[in-house]
Order: sequence, then C-alpha cells, then structure tokens
Amino acid sequence: MVIDTPSTMSFDYSETQQMVAASAKEFAEQYIRPYVMDWDEAQTFPVEVFKRAGEMGFMGVLVPVELGGSGLGYHEYVAIIEEISKVDPSIGLSVAAHNSLCTNHILSFGNEAQKKKWIPKLASAEWIGAWGLTEHNTGSDAAGMSTTAVKEGDSWILNGAKNFITHGKSGDIAVVVVRTGEKGDSHGMTAFVVEKGTPGFSSGKKENKLGMRASETAELVFDNCKIPDSNRLGGVGEGFVQSMKILDGGRISIGALSLGISKGAYEAALKYSKERVQFGKPISQFQGISFKLADMATEIEASELLLHKAAFMKNEGRNVTKLGAMAKMYASEVCVKVANEAVQIHGGYGFTKDFPVEKFYRDSKLCTIGEGTTEIQKVVIARKILK
Repeated sequence: MVIDTPSTMSFDYSETQQMVAASAKEFAEQYIRPYVMDWDEAQTFPVEVFKRAGEMGFMGVLVPVELGGSGLGYHEYVAIIEEISKVDPSIGLSVAAHNSLCTNHILSFGNEAQKKKWIPKLASAEWIGAWGLTEHNTGSDAAGMSTTAVKEGDSWILNGAKNFITHGKSGDIAVVVVRTGEKGDSHGMTAFVVEKGTPGFSSGKKENKLGMRASETAELVFDNCKIPDSNRLGGVGEGFVQSMKILDGGRISIGALSLGISKGAYEAALKYSKERVQFGKPISQFQGISFKLADMATEIEASELLLHKAAFMKNEGRNVTKLGAMAKMYASEVCVKVANEAVQIHGGYGFTKDFPVEKFYRDSKLCTIGEGTTEIQKVVIARKILK
C-alpha cells in the first residue's frame, strides 16, 4: 500500500486511512451484503443505501468539509471503493461514478456559486449525480457526439440523447457534455448542469446488463431542454478538455473498483480451496490450484501498488494521465483474470449463484470497458510515452 506524506512514500495505512477502510467494510457488511443477490436478480437500484452512504461521508469523499464533504484524499477514496466492491461491485461502481464524475466535475470546474448550490446536496446524497458523455454512436470517439446546445439569449437549448449513463433514471442532477461547435472539434463541446424536472429533460431506456445489475444504467434524453447560461460549467468550448481531466481521476476509482473485485474473488477462492477436499486433501494443496492462487495474489499486489502510486500523485496535484490509465488498465484486466480463475477453482459450484464468484465474474468485465476501454488506455499510455 503506497501511502504518502508530501515528500515520501510509505507502505502503511495511516490511522485515519485504517479507520476509513474499517468504516466502509462495516457499512458494506451491514447494509449491502444481505441484499446483494436480491438486487442483482431484480436489477434494483437501492437509492436508500446511497442515502445512508451519504450520511457516512462516502458520497462526498473528495469534497472539502466547508462544502459538506469528507475532505479526504485519494488513498481514502480508493479504500472506500475497494471495501464496498469486495461485497458488491455494482454499489462500488455507483459510489465511484457519483464521486469521480458528476460531483468532481462541478467541484473542479464550477464557480463558487455553482459549487455552493449543488455540491452540498451531492456530498450528502440528498441528490444522486449522473454524468453524460457517451452517446449511441460515440463511445470511444466522444468528440463525434451529436447532442447539441444552441445559445438563445441568456439560455441554451439542448437536443439529443446520452446513453450508458450511470443513474440515468434515478439521478437528481446530471453534468452533460454536449456539442456547441463543429463535430470532431475538441474545443467544440461545453459542459452543462441539468436538474431533474427541467422541461424537456427525461430518462429513456434502462439497460438490461450482464453484470453490475444493481447500478442503474440508462439514457438521458433532451428535447428542446432549456437551461440558463448560469448552468454552464467553465467556458464555452471547454467541455471536452474538462472531461478528459475528470476521466484521469475517474480511472483511479475504476482501478479501485477492479481491485475490490479481485480481492473479493480471490478471498472467496482461497477460502473454498482450503475447504474443498478431493483425493483426501484440500484442493489448495494441489500444485495446480496453489499456483493459480500465487499468480492471483501477486497480480493483486501489483494492481494495488500501481493504483496507490497514482493516488499519491493525484494527491500531490501532479499529472496522472499516464499512470491513471496504467492503473485502470492493469487492475481491470487483472480483475477479469482473477474472477475467471476464482470460478475455475470453485469448479461446478463457481458456475452457480450460490457462491459469490459467479457474480464477481459477471461484474468484472465492465471494468475493462467503462471510463475508457483497455484499448483506449493503451492509446493514452502510448501517446504519453512517445511524446
């Protein structure tokens, strides 16, 4: 675990970080674990759990205390997402999206009046936040978006749709990046805040997903949606550049989500391998199984170190574009591999819903796709190292 002071890196959690991790673990065990499979089967988005998470300070982790947040850093943030995701990755995903994307975008690029208006409600989870960049025909190619905002006096008229949006139905507020200039122009997009209930703003189809089923994913639809210019975040044309900076930090949270999945799946596999007896001894004593566990443990350790180095640099205010992409890419690919091996170690039982590894396996795949695919992370890393 790479934990920092301004000039050094240590490998121990501070007392505060230990307390935060323990608090998140207790929260997950008490309020999430008993309902994991019920929520998964029914695709229930448990709003009340996020309200309680807000009371615990988990929905405004990086928000300054004066704005109603916890005022913590990225190491604590990683610990919270990790502990929740070890129990239910879909809840970890929603906590991450609320914190890193919607809340952090307003916190990073909003003016003082905007921060005071919206941040306290987000930090307490009075309001659940959504963030919209992706569209039906623009995933990785975000600059090709079709949703537009046209200036009309002191207002903007939004038309179009966003899809694959976390909290697209239940969110109370959304930060959306839409086109205000030419298609494909990285300076032709602008960020706006849209509140639920605004005429012309609605939610569309809710996705029926392989995994992360308790984390709501849906469309945002804009039909001549009129919002005041005071809802614009930063300057006209700055939206895409803002988004790329937001995703740098967001990738740390998806890395933390991946780490939680890896640890949850590994711990379940380790426990099972010690209990399952074949040919007169626990299967953990067979080299074929013990070597799988050794590989899993090593790759989890590497993921954790890379992730906390990125957190260290983010806390220092340094550029994390390359390292954030590395941490996200590596941790997410490892979590898919670890979840796969965990199912294999469980054998036939791993293919049933009676054991937790089946769900970790389904949930893990999203981590290599969301907030930039593995392939996009490689593009980002390659550009940085070849620059």
